[in-house]
Amino acid sequence: MALVRNGRGALMVAVLAVVAAGCTLTTDEPQGPMPTPPAELTKFYTQTIQWGGCRGFGAQDDRFAPNAECARINVPIDYAAPDGATAQIAVSRIKATGKRIGSLLMNPGGPGESGLTMSALGNKTPLAEHFDRVGFDPRGVGSSTPAIVCETAQEQDAERAEPPKDNTPHGIAEAEDENREYAQRCTERTGKEFLAHVGTREVVRDLDVMRAALGDAKLSYLGYSYGTKIGSAYAEKFPDHVRALVLDGAIDSSQDPVQESLRQAEGFQKVFDAYAADCVSKGECPLGTDRAQAVQRFRELVNPLWDKPVSTTDPRGLNYGDALTGVRQALYSNDMWPVLTLGLSELRDGRGDTLLQLADLYDGRRDDGTYSNTTDAFNAIRCVDDPRISDREITAKQDAEYRKAAPFLDDGRGTGAAPLDQCTVWPVPNTSDPHRISVTGLPKTVVVSTTDDPATPYQAGVELAAQLGASLVTYQGNRHTIALSGGSSCVDRAVIDYLVDLKEPAPGLTCAPNGR
Repeated sequence: MALVRNGRGALMVAVLAVVAAGCTLTTDEPQGPMPTPPAELTKFYTQTIQWGGCRGFGAQDDRFAPNAECARINVPIDYAAPDGATAQIAVSRIKATGKRIGSLLMNPGGPGESGLTMSALGNKTPLAEHFDRVGFDPRGVGSSTPAIVCETAQEQDAERAEPPKDNTPHGIAEAEDENREYAQRCTERTGKEFLAHVGTREVVRDLDVMRAALGDAKLSYLGYSYGTKIGSAYAEKFPDHVRALVLDGAIDSSQDPVQESLRQAEGFQKVFDAYAADCVSKGECPLGTDRAQAVQRFRELVNPLWDKPVSTTDPRGLNYGDALTGVRQALYSNDMWPVLTLGLSELRDGRGDTLLQLADLYDGRRDDGTYSNTTDAFNAIRCVDDPRISDREITAKQDAEYRKAAPFLDDGRGTGAAPLDQCTVWPVPNTSDPHRISVTGLPKTVVVSTTDDPATPYQAGVELAAQLGASLVTYQGNRHTIALSGGSSCVDRAVIDYLVDLKEPAPGLTCAPNGR
């Protein structure tokens, strides 16, 4: 069972809904002395950013706030060879409207999600007054260049259209052959040298270059989901360069990929159960009238897709894999539960349009049939961030435990075996390993964790806060990430007060939906 991407769902909707009004920058608050960069990297740290319009920055022209400006920041592909080839990090900015504290850099997660339009996050709050809000695409992602590219749009459509594979010897061999073919395409189209340098290890170095190029002596950062891994790794590498970190939807970097996937399975099952209870309580639920039977009713809806897709207005139709992807996408936020009910009701009636649209949203497929590079970037970054799991006994046990942890995702075809993950045939080695974060000299930071978060379960936030010595803000809800999404003014107040005034949240602060 593969890991599910982090950093998807309500945050994306919230960011796209924000439109900022342009104002003029006024006086700045004084900053301390700029840290001295390594001599061999001085040209990157002291570069002048050439800001301009955002047209042409990817396929997102119509999603930028009207007063956003964009640029690219040069970084070395290999920090051990700074005179070699360079990459360009795409950034967007909306200037502070009042007394400026500095820049607030933001990342939505993934790994592989574009963060450019995040510069509009926090509109009409003190963040807009006091910070230049800066969104960025990490190296290889979105509008940054070079881009991680493994498959064409036609190849991605074809891959999604393939019938599902069971865990028979033939199905396992076929899946592992496809993994090798995919890794080969990534090598040919992206280049082995760049693939070796797309991990979090390099992203935190890029983040420090961005901090300096933006003119900030200290970093203020807001990261969601995988963005919390970037933030915590930055804290570990550059603790003296940190002003403020808010990490929402935390990843615990001490977990190995197997532990992380099983925690995700438990998280998604918990949220599915909550969705089912809500659906049943409202009547006319496609999962029936008994919440105890919801998993069985769900499997009765999706199992027939294994052999035969259902029709959609799109000629592709809805197959088994896309149906489950669409369901997972909707479980990222309880705001999307009504859409999930619609999708399952359609499926009950022999149609699949809504679930196909949800799957397209998850996979980054645009209306014109092209794709963002989110999936390719996710795979490439994960395979250099995580250790290889090449023991078939471990893989088989993981598959069995995943099915137990998330029965709504269990196709009932477990065989006691499973294919090896695609990272076992990745062309470059991993550059990070699971470990507890140990850091001294770090100022107070903030971790936000949601009690029923499907993708980054609550306990990971508890553990990350303990490792960083951070304040923990608990949100009681069913969604993935919450800060500045409009879902809790309690969380928003704590986050904004901390970022602006460095005011620590009250010990044990717990927030609920609807502003409480």
